[in-house]
Amino acid sequence: MPLPSLSFPPVRRPARGPAFRRPDCSAKRVVDLAGAVVLLVALLVPLLALAGLLYAVQGGRALDRAPAVGLGGRRFRTWRLHADPAGRVGRAVRRCALDGLPQLLNVLRGEMSLVGPRPQNRTDRRDRLFVRPGMTGLWQVSARSDLPWEEMALLDRHYVESHWLGMDLAILAQTPRAARTHRHA
Repeated sequence: MPLPSLSFPPVRRPARGPAFRRPDCSAKRVVDLAGAVVLLVALLVPLLALAGLLYAVQGGRALDRAPAVGLGGRRFRTWRLHADPAGRVGRAVRRCALDGLPQLLNVLRGEMSLVGPRPQNRTDRRDRLFVRPGMTGLWQVSARSDLPWEEMALLDRHYVESHWLGMDLAILAQTPRAARTHRHA
């Protein structure tokens, strides 16, 4: 016997754009803070060792800062490991998506979220300004950099319009596998 299909009434969004309900927004921030603290404590020594290795092998800096636009159009700078894809170590760091781990500092500061649309450095994609950019998102677990720009933009828009805490937790659970399998890196 087939299961009955469930149908939900259409969700009416405010004219200003999509947003979490207040309890969901608070829960998302708690998950972001707890996750960032746990990951930073667990990965601090390996992250420092990796930064030192990159500094020694690449003969220069270990960290990069890039401009980004976040929630409400607020400008900030993201942190990344300086991983030169031309070198073997830098290529491995980027393939495993380890270069973005310093963005945990941006999550602690409230500039980014663990899950959200890709960080951008311009404000022409206004739909993405309703949520904090994320370290990971639908684009990361779906196909990473193998998608054309238009499809990545559609994934970002889908996340902005339909995100909820359960979706964030599912994306977080899938992210290590996506990074570990080097799929579409």
